[in-house]
Amino acid sequence: MSLKDQITEDMKSAMRAKEVTRLGAIRLLLAAIKQREVDERLVVDDAGIVAIVEKLIKQRKDSISQFATAGRDDLVAIEAAEMEILQVYLPAQLTDAEVETAVAAAVAATGASGPQDMGKVIGALKSQLAGKADMGKVSTLVKAALAK
Repeated sequence: MSLKDQITEDMKSAMRAKEVTRLGAIRLLLAAIKQREVDERLVVDDAGIVAIVEKLIKQRKDSISQFATAGRDDLVAIEAAEMEILQVYLPAQLTDAEVETAVAAAVAATGASGPQDMGKVIGALKSQLAGKADMGKVSTLVKAALAK
């Protein structure tokens, strides 16, 4: 079963169970998928759906930080609940040790020697770690590895 089919089935089960928050988050995800399909005139595959989910989660994180700063705990709770629902559709996340190992291997494979080579390393890691690790954390680890 493709990820899109799973999301559709989850929407149906949320409708049957009358889970309003879950249904809203899933509908939001399906709308984002549909929007991308219409805009780019293509059928989004599982990797594309993972990218959309990551984008939506990043938006939720940004919203949570802004709402927390403004003291809007009610909106923070809503965004956090949506983020938790969306994280179900991401692949299993790698541990910190696994990410560090991948960074070290990519640095060695690309022959990177300094901060100017960061783009090469990130480019090599992006396809390998997309959806499996927070790319912000990966970027920090690459920067630290190249500074040595």
